Amino acid sequence: MRQEAGRAVQVNGRTLYVEESGSGTDWVVFEAGGGMGRTCWDPVVALLADRARLIGYDRAGFGRSGRTATRLSIDDLAADLVALVETVVPGGFVLVAHSMGGLVARRAVNRLGPRLRGLLLLDPAAESAPVYDTFDRTAVKVDRSLGVTQALFRSRLLARLASGELRRLFPADTYAAMLAEDFVPAGIAQTRKEIKAVAEAIPRFRAEPPAPPTCPTILLSAARPQKGRGRHHAALTEHRRRWVGSLPDGRFETVDSGHLIQAERPGIVAERVQSLLDGTGRAGRTSAPGA
Repeated sequence: MRQEAGRAVQVNGRTLYVEESGSGTDWVVFEAGGGMGRTCWDPVVALLADRARLIGYDRAGFGRSGRTATRLSIDDLAADLVALVETVVPGGFVLVAHSMGGLVARRAVNRLGPRLRGLLLLDPAAESAPVYDTFDRTAVKVDRSLGVTQALFRSRLLARLASGELRRLFPADTYAAMLAEDFVPAGIAQTRKEIKAVAEAIPRFRAEPPAPPTCPTILLSAARPQKGRGRHHAALTEHRRRWVGSLPDGRFETVDSGHLIQAERPGIVAERVQSLLDGTGRAGRTSAPGA
């Protein structure tokens, strides 16, 4: 059964819902990808519960967090992450981020400073890749599609049918929470805002890249392409490899998985988190499919 106990934390005038679990002296913070919240980390949390204190949260506008009247930028979301860490985590920690959450995490790195003991990125957005050259137009198309989805999700039956793939990937109680909290019109509305925030962030990330992390960093790249990105998959993978290879302590791996690595290969994610906590996840820059 998923861990239900949580609390509301006030950051930057917004209310974030935070779940704390696990035990020990080490800390791990999870940053979800677009359209998802704290529940997407359940498969990994279950494997780390006896190894560290674990922090999962819903970004403003998602899940059980307070709604937002305006669209928050990636910088705003990064500021929320930093404020949350300062409020909840007493010392050093490892940060784990998925997909769009990688942009949020990277923008927060400089402000997190030496408290950041390690960074684990799962199939993160790679703004330098050619697929993002026209992401502003892609975002418009995605928004139109999500607009239809938002209307359809007023029907619980249609929401269940449309999210069938996630029902296969996640435990039943996790999926039930997602269906109740994320796959609802308000959740889709927030996803639409975040897609637009990503579109606005891409040129800024290209013009003014965030300060690179100096802590040990592991990037896990999915071997199987994300839906709609099949022809861009090789380039995305290569740009991720180049970026992490440019870091002072970076390590790249491909994983036999689709985009939701934390659901398909939670054991690998948990092992890499543990290696960062132990200080053994240092630069190897190897690519090991399905390692």
